Amino acid sequence: MSSFPHPDRYQQMEYRRSGRSGIKLPAVSLGLWHNFGDATRVDNSRALLRHAFDLGITHFDLANNYGPPPGSAEENFGRVLREDFRAHRDELIISTKAGYTMWQGPYGDWGSRKYLVASLDQSLKRMGLEYVDIFYHHRPDPDTPLEETMRALDHVVRQGKALYVALSNYPADRAAQAIAILRDLGTPCLIHQPRYSMFERTPEQGLLQTLGEAGVGCIAFSPLAGGVLTDRYLQGIPEDSRAASGSRFLNESQLTEEKMEKVRKLNAIAQQRGQKLAQMALAWVLRDERVTSVLIGASKTAQIDDAVAMLTRRQFSDSELAAIDAALL
Repeated sequence: MSSFPHPDRYQQMEYRRSGRSGIKLPAVSLGLWHNFGDATRVDNSRALLRHAFDLGITHFDLANNYGPPPGSAEENFGRVLREDFRAHRDELIISTKAGYTMWQGPYGDWGSRKYLVASLDQSLKRMGLEYVDIFYHHRPDPDTPLEETMRALDHVVRQGKALYVALSNYPADRAAQAIAILRDLGTPCLIHQPRYSMFERTPEQGLLQTLGEAGVGCIAFSPLAGGVLTDRYLQGIPEDSRAASGSRFLNESQLTEEKMEKVRKLNAIAQQRGQKLAQMALAWVLRDERVTSVLIGASKTAQIDDAVAMLTRRQFSDSELAAIDAALL
């Protein structure tokens, strides 16, 4: 099957430079965390990927452990890539990561050179690729020397298995150290991927400043706080929702009355702006020019449509930003 992307796809998307690099990423990127594993029909995964590309989303974000089960998202993505996107590989930014548990034993987790190099080899095999565009260390390792981890990232670039390297979940101080090591090695850090949303503002406590000063991009994951910053839970918890499924990433106990009251206030502000709450939440993360892209997940093409439509109403007035801050108190 061949892909026939929309001829105007690049006119529909905003592209933002990642730090001081030569790479521009779409303001909205698609993450393949939960809806591309073996539990999802491949034809639905294919529809999501094709639709995203039609709208100018050129960046697809994976990790070795995405699924479920771990590895299956890369396998399924590789299949769609071969069947639908083969002619468009050079139009895509494909990223993957290693840093969480992937196989048994002492060499299948964290940040050793052995684990990172072996994991990337496995990822490339699953996706049928010669290289990825971006390879992340997924989380800091408290036991492995930071120099070893960063040298492993430098090594895979010199091998030609990754074009750029990146960090995820690093606090500001560790990120600064890692960025400095990579710069000295001659393989600068392209981008950092932190959790960032209206309900998770830790990156504002030094990380964004560190990245901005170092010329490193930022791509925010979970910008909708796992789905809380949508209209999904305004009237309760739907039976088919993530919160009702017993997910460890979002459960009923997290949807407290205090939090939902904040969500209702934010939803009112979004309505005044003529947006859905999810659209306002994405635009809010992108209000900072140091943020290169927001990483969304999707199970339906309509969710991708909504995210991209956000770009037509991305700016905030000072009074709107003040009202959002007040709602979050």
